[in-house]
This record gives sequence, C-alpha cells and structure tokens, in this order.
Amino acid sequence: MSCLHKRPKRTKSEEQVFQEQVKKVAKENGKLLGLEGDADLQFLLVGGELVKVRSGSWQKNRYFKLQEDCKTLWQESRKAFKKNQTFSIDDIDSVRKGRQSEGFQKHTDPSDEERCFSIIFKNHRKILDLMASNAEEAKQWISGLEKIITNMQNLSIQQKSEHWIINCMRKADKNEDNKMTLKELKHFLRQINIEVDDTYAEDIFKKCDTSKSGTLEGSEIKHYYELLTHREEIDVIYEKYAQTEGQMSNRELLNFLLNEQVEQVTMEYAHRLIEKHELDETAKQKKRMTKDGFLMYLQHEEGSILNPAHKNMYQDMTQPLNHYYISSSHNTYLMEDQLKGPSSTEAYIRALMKSCRCVELDCWDGANGEPVIYHGYTLTSKVLFRDVIKAIKDYAFKTTDYPLILSLENHCSVDQQKLMAHHLISILGDALVTKPLGDTMPTNLPSPEELKGKILIKGKRSNKLDAVFNNNSSVEEETVSEEDEAADCKENGQKSKKSSKIKLAKVLSDIVIYCKSVHFDGFEHAKDKQGFYEMSSFKEGKAFNLAESSGTAFIHHNMDKLSRIYPAGSRTDSSNYNPVPMWNVGCQIVALNFQTPSKEMQLNQGRFLPNGLCGYILKPEFQRSLSSQFDPNKLTKGPWLMKKIFHVMVISAQQLPKLNKDKPKSIVDPLVRVEIHGVPADSASEETHYIDNNGFNPMWNENFQFDINVPELALVRFVVEDYDTTSGNDLIGQYCLPLTSVQNGYRHVPLLTKRGDVISSAGLFVHLMLLDAQ
Repeated sequence: MSCLHKRPKRTKSEEQVFQEQVKKVAKENGKLLGLEGDADLQFLLVGGELVKVRSGSWQKNRYFKLQEDCKTLWQESRKAFKKNQTFSIDDIDSVRKGRQSEGFQKHTDPSDEERCFSIIFKNHRKILDLMASNAEEAKQWISGLEKIITNMQNLSIQQKSEHWIINCMRKADKNEDNKMTLKELKHFLRQINIEVDDTYAEDIFKKCDTSKSGTLEGSEIKHYYELLTHREEIDVIYEKYAQTEGQMSNRELLNFLLNEQVEQVTMEYAHRLIEKHELDETAKQKKRMTKDGFLMYLQHEEGSILNPAHKNMYQDMTQPLNHYYISSSHNTYLMEDQLKGPSSTEAYIRALMKSCRCVELDCWDGANGEPVIYHGYTLTSKVLFRDVIKAIKDYAFKTTDYPLILSLENHCSVDQQKLMAHHLISILGDALVTKPLGDTMPTNLPSPEELKGKILIKGKRSNKLDAVFNNNSSVEEETVSEEDEAADCKENGQKSKKSSKIKLAKVLSDIVIYCKSVHFDGFEHAKDKQGFYEMSSFKEGKAFNLAESSGTAFIHHNMDKLSRIYPAGSRTDSSNYNPVPMWNVGCQIVALNFQTPSKEMQLNQGRFLPNGLCGYILKPEFQRSLSSQFDPNKLTKGPWLMKKIFHVMVISAQQLPKLNKDKPKSIVDPLVRVEIHGVPADSASEETHYIDNNGFNPMWNENFQFDINVPELALVRFVVEDYDTTSGNDLIGQYCLPLTSVQNGYRHVPLLTKRGDVISSAGLFVHLMLLDAQ
C-alpha cells in the first residue's frame, strides 16, 4: 500500500528510482534515531492492516504504516471524499498495551486482550483503539512505536532541528527529484515559518547554485542548509573565548563556564563536556571544543535554563506531609466542563501521568447498587467508582512512588458506601493505608518517604484517630456534615433534595487515617481543637480572603495541618483560579482543573517541574518554622527577604511553530513576554517588540530587569505570542519554572504548548543573571 496520494504518474524505471530514494531516506532517519536496521522499525515502515475500533458495530480494517521520515504515521481512509490521514509521532502521548481504554472495555471481548493496543494523543484528539491480527504483531507495533517515541525525545535540540528542517525540505520538493527550484525554496521558507522578499530568496538561491543549473542539489542544498541554520549570536559568544587556532581550548571553555555561566566547576567538568558534546575527534584529542560542539553543549541539558541538579530528586523527603506543596486535581473525573462534559477513567490516568498526587472522586449512588462518579446535579456522564479505582491502581505510581491522596466527596447511601470501601480495600490491597504507621498514636503526619507506594483516603471519619489504639468502637451509621464543596455547589444553584447531613458507614470511615475532613471554624479553633490529621477544604473565595487578611495565621495553620483549596462552583467552564497566592501562604493541596489548559495550569506545571517531577515540593523554611512571622502581603525583615536583581536578556528564538498550518502564507509575528509570579511585591511583566514574519530565527536582544524580594516563592514564566493588531495575541509557546531552579548565563529555554507538551525543536535563547541586590 503506497504511503503517498495524488502522485504524478511515473514510468516503471522512475518508480524504481523513487522507491530506492524512499528506502535511503528511511535509512537516514532510522540512523538519526539510533534505530538503523532495527526489526521493529522495518516492520512499521512496511506497515500492515489493523482493525480500527470505534464501537461495537464500527470495527473496520485500515492500513497503517510509518512514513520514511520516521516521524509520521499514515492511515488509510476508504471514504471517497476524504484524504488518507497522517499524524505526527510528536502528537502521541503514549501507547497502551491491551484493552485499557474505555472503548475497548465496552466494545471488545476479553479474549482479544493480547491483540489490542491504544494510541493516546497529547491534544483533545480521540483515543485510537487498534487491534492486530495476532498478539505478536500487536507487540511489534507497540515496541516499534515506543522505540521511536523514546528515541525522538532523546534527540538533542540540534538533532531535532536538523531532522525537522530536512523533512520540511523534502516536503517542499514537490516533484520529488531531490532538487530544489527557486519556487520550491520559497515554499520551503514559508513551511519553516519565515517570509522573505523575493530579492533575498533569489540572492541566497544564486549564492548556493554554484553549478548555475537553476536548481540546488547535493552539496548545494547542504550549503543552503548551513547558511539557513547559521546562528550569528552563537558566533559572537564563541569567538570571544575561542582564542586557540579558532577553537576553544579546555582552559578557555572553563573560563566561559566560570565567567559567563557563573558555575562553580573544575577543569575535569570542562573535559567531560568536551568528551560528551564535541563531534570532531581531532579537536577532542586536543581537548578543544569547536563551534559545533559548543552549540551542542548549549542545546543540551547542561545549557538549559533548568538547573540539571534540580531535574531529578534533590529535596529532603523525610519531613511531615504538610511541609510540602502537593500537585492536586479538582473534579479529576471530568474531561471538559462541569455541566455536560464526559466523566472518564481516562481523565484520572492523564492526571496521574502528570504526577498529580491528589485526585478527587465525587461519589453518588448508582444503578444496580454500584456507586458512580460524576458532577452531581448536572448532565455530566457517569463512570463506575469500581472502574476508577482499578485505573488508579494501575497508574498511581507510574511516574512517582510518592503517596497518592484520594479525596472523596461522598454523597452515597450507607449500602453503597460499604461497597466503596470494599472496592478500595480489595482493589488497592496493601497500597491502601488502613491504619496509622507504627504501634502508637502519632503526633504528626508521616513523610512522603515513609508513605512511598501508599494511597491515602481523604474524607469524613466518625471518630478520632486514637480510637484505632484504644479499641473505641463507633456507631456504624454515624451522621456527619456534608463536604464543604458539596455545600458550595448548592450555593451556586445546583439544588439538592438531600439534607446537609449524611450517614457514614463505619467500614468507609475506618480507612480515613491521615486526612480526616472537618469544617473550618477559624484558625484559633483549629489550633486548639483540631488534630494534626484533621484537614479543611476552602473554596477559592474564602481562601483568598483569609490569605489577604490573615496571611501569617494561615501559614502557621499549614505548619502542622493540611489545607485543600478548590475552585468556586460558579466556574462551570472548569476554569482555574491563580494558585500562587495559595502557595504563598503555605497551602499544600491547591486543587486545579487539570483538564483545562490555562495559564494557571502552566504555573502549576512550573511549580512541580523540579525534584524529579514527583508531585511534591518542599516548602521554604519560613513556611515550616514555628517562629516565622512571614506574611506575603506585608513584607517585613526576616529570612524570607533575600533581595535579588534578576537580569534577563531575550536574545533569539528558533523554529517557532506555524499557528495556521492551513494557510501556507501565514507566518507568525513573534514577541516574548517575561513574567514573575510570586508575592505581590515581586509580580511583574516585561515584553519585547514583535518581529514581522519570522518564526524561524527571530532576534530581539532586549534587556529586562526585575527586583525580587522573596526568591524562594518566585516563578518565572516565558511566553511567546503571535502579535495581532486586530485581536488578542495567540500563544505560540510557554515555559515556567521556579526562580531558584534557573541557571545563570547563556541558556536555551524549551517551549511547551498551552497543554504543557514539548514543542519539538522550538526554543528561546536567553542570557540570565540573578544577583544579590546592593
């Protein structure tokens, strides 16, 4: 089955030559990915028929194959009016083995388990459920796709860039003769997001067309590629230090690292960089770095804005649970809005795969005695409680071993509560915490380290925790007050016939250990009456008011207790509130709608980016020390006040994506905004001018300066937008991280989509310097 459509007819010999070219291209791309000659890759390049499953009645054979760029998957369409479809490997989030999707569970037989696999996309695209003819073929599809995804992710920025540009060139070569006409060159430039005037295009074409043939081929195309990808700003930096026969000696590299990058490193480290990044063996033997090696270093993790020492686990994980910010989701079951959107186990899987450590389960009586999860009093669809718990068991610890909290909003009858407890205990097994750690009544919360691999239940409990140790039994159907969030829903017009009290099944109550939900009656009451294991939930309005009026008291409350913040019920579109003011007063469980791509979720992703993406970040000392009088809204002298000046130079961007791919002549006009999010005194924003018609290699060289008072609470957010004179600017990409994780010096900044996925090969180049204020 051919992987291209609407080709001009070729003679037999032309087709033979073309197929040889296709094999050559596939081989080159396989080599770049480190998969040259790999059997699974060859299997995908040949392709085969798979059954595409959409419903019980719609299960149809379709041909799939990997295109020769090793980056695009082609699928056949048999509709007369519809083109054969393609999608990029970059768009795939994961490949799941077996009948794990809801579609497969509903529409296929358990006996087909080994033949099934699902492709999960990063965007809102529907899951692609596919069934191979046998288990062995399914394994090859899964193995091949996973290898390509992993190896693509592991390419350096330079390799990704090269791969992307070369494949854009091939697409621009309309007649596939491996030559480039001036017209094809102009088409290519638009493809890579750059608009140039005809004179410039002709000049660059003539400069490269040394054979005067009117087309570029072979070494001429290579010369053109080198001209196109030349980085003038890198030349300036490199030439300042490269004083040894035009190359950078090990001593000169060390000087660069000490003076420009402000890194406390040794000559041994400089040697390691040369060994790792230098491609020229002669230069490597002389312990020198060429310009290409220097660029490789800048584009690798050592040259990234994120401190490599913070990329993996680096924080103390042995402090009590309430000493950490905890990545938390609200209405986790929803894929979209809160009025009529679908509820799904997939929403839980996606949140857990983003290292979310607190998920919400809104539980109601379901048909046939089985409890369900959905947004009460609305038209959102329902999902079985049992199915959600199964999904949680499978995915709870895929990305991190640190504890997961299940926040139960319980509206069920006693009988269905008993069934909830049964499912939790039987499905989660030893992972479920059903009694306190140790043999005596604890006095504070255990640490994330002690709770590794464990799942905690947050919910109502009918007695105190010490009842576990003194054999104090409680009435099975104890009446408790309704969850605060449920009451909030009623306030917002979602009427309920139920009373504000519910009866609690003892078996469910007994597995609430460290996260007992209680109503908040003021900080003094909490200090005198609340146990360390008792925690309150605050809707955003109340929490923001408390943070504004009683910042220090809120911080002290959070020093020995957990607090959960949730969005107002009026946010029916699943929008989010700003989490930063809540972190500023030490709130741990700042629950956001993970299903909604937003600035607030990008800040959340930035907050939890360091420390191995484990979902836990240790709060600053001044939010944990009982002697602290810190108030984010009224800054006084104290250990939190470490005044800094943050210098940012936005130098350039590389290979920004086209936003309107349907219009070939649509080119972005990019600008960059740098934002600081932290205590109110530190919040600031600065913006570059926009550059006309250049998303490929725009250059700004603009300097900004930010005064920082409390660096330990500050986040830095870079935003790249497409300027529009008539409407709001469109987001091109963004990146956020804590200021304390920023590396000084010349750094590359990766760019993410609005949903937080990496934009392959795109990035910013900046110079950063965080200095003590005089």
